[in-house]
Order: sequence, then structure tokens, then C-alpha cells
Amino acid sequence: MSPAVVPPVGARIRQARLERGRSLRALAREIGVSASLVSQIETGKSQPSVSTLYAITTALGISVESLFDARESVAASPVAASSATVPHALAAFATDPERRIGPLVASGGRETLELDSGVVWERLGRVPGAEADFLLVTYRPGGSSSGSGGLMRHAGTEYGYLTAGELVLTLGFEEYTLRAGDSVCFESTTPHRYRNDGEVPAVGVWFVSGDVR
Repeated sequence: MSPAVVPPVGARIRQARLERGRSLRALAREIGVSASLVSQIETGKSQPSVSTLYAITTALGISVESLFDARESVAASPVAASSATVPHALAAFATDPERRIGPLVASGGRETLELDSGVVWERLGRVPGAEADFLLVTYRPGGSSSGSGGLMRHAGTEYGYLTAGELVLTLGFEEYTLRAGDSVCFESTTPHRYRNDGEVPAVGVWFVSGDVR
């Protein structure tokens, strides 16, 4: 079974922004990036970095978890009903019973988000209503949670366990090197950043609780 690639994140970000009556420029100002970058993300010309994605979801008051689930974003709203704003692929994804998340997620059927700066998220499971992101995270060689090198902060408590490679965590004013078998946990409101300085992918299981809004 091939991975279940999630439909373009930009379409759901744009939908959430329009539903909240926010202009593209206003959102860009709030998260400290250019309006052109937000536009490129919404149209699929660019993928957001981890830090930009968290900044956008925080500003719009949506969960990272919801970005994996097209069924929720397509659910009846005036904006979602417009074929001009919601690609047909989203509707097809939403009605495909094979894409539903259940108690068991097969290794070949995980939904995947490809982010900027060499980061891949795969959803390991979901319990409806639970306030958690449960992810298999891969940082490719040279990959970073922030292409600009800036630190990020967001809601929730973060737990991570590295299964392969090495990952450098900047947490506040401290820097830690995680190696396979190491684990980490901290409040996600603490400014932080991950990067892979090695020559092999850094892979781990990440759990962020209290992130769903």
C-alpha cells in the first residue's frame, strides 16, 4: 500500500483564512512573513516550514491535526461549498472510506505532509476529539524546522523519541543533541528549533498534546 499523501495544505489554510474573514496581508503581518510567501503556500507553489505552519495554525485558531483531515475542512461551510476554493481532489479524499483513520494505521497507509526545509510528517493515528498530534517525523540531512533559523513556539506539550540518526534541538538558550534512543519532552511554548546536521535522515516519533483548538 502506498502512503496516503494528504491533499495540498495550502487549500485548507486558504479556506480557514477565508472562513475567518482574514485578508492574506493581515495574516502575513501577524505571523511576520511576506504576503507573497503566504500566497505561494496557499496556491501550492511553496510548502511551509514547521515553524511557519505552527505560526499560521496558531494565528487562525486551527489545529495542526486538522490539516491532515480533509473531511473536517470540507465539511459544510459557505467557503467549502465553492468549487473555486476547494479542489475536486479534496472532496474525493473526504469521501474515500479507505482514508479514514481507525484504531490501526497500516505502515503503508499513513497520511503524509511534505514540509519545507527537508521535513516530512506522517500521521500515526487519531482519536476524534483528542487533543494530540501523533507523528512519525523525518528530518532529511540538512533539514530544519525553520528555514530562516528562527525559533518557534506553539501551544501544547511536546514529547519526542528519536529512532534513527541525530537531531539538534535548540530549546531556549540551550542546545541538545539527540541520538537514536534519546527522548525529549518540554512545553512547546518554550522557543525551540530542530535541525539535522548529519548525513543520514533523523527519524523519530513525536507526540504533541493539547495542540487541538
